[in-house]
Amino acid sequence: MSNPQKADPTKGPAICVQPDEGQSWWQPEPANGYGEVRISRRNVPGLNLASGVQVIAPGGFIRDHQHPDHQEILFFYEGTGVVELDGEPHPVQPGTTFYLTSYRRHKIMNTGTSDLKMFWTIMPGGLEDFFEQIGRPRTPGEPAPEPFARPEDVEKIEVDSIFAPIRK
Repeated sequence: MSNPQKADPTKGPAICVQPDEGQSWWQPEPANGYGEVRISRRNVPGLNLASGVQVIAPGGFIRDHQHPDHQEILFFYEGTGVVELDGEPHPVQPGTTFYLTSYRRHKIMNTGTSDLKMFWTIMPGGLEDFFEQIGRPRTPGEPAPEPFARPEDVEKIEVDSIFAPIRK
């Protein structure tokens, strides 16, 4: 991974992250698949956002959730699925994009037969902490592990990172 560059004091940092260079974690049930953080405060100190990719296995889903004080962009680039936004279903195909703000409930489901892949950006960041705490380290190219359960204290991990209890 290229380190943030700041050769010219009149310019801010810049970074280039190649495929599979971000920190990556296998995700537990029900999502399965993995999350890879490409850019965050971990590789750009002081950065107030995080972005990366999430891959959801066929039949997997990211359960209904919301964020308290965040803006989020989801861009789907491979596979098919459904996003329930505040309970309303929206079909997903390559090119589908969502912009979400605070307390917008969303559930992401892979309804296809291949991986559902999305690029995400969330501001402020913190999703990288959640992935690390609930997942297992992933090395690109290795086979997916057998599905595994979420940690018993997942609700505490959620609240301590970037999630809010569901508010309707």
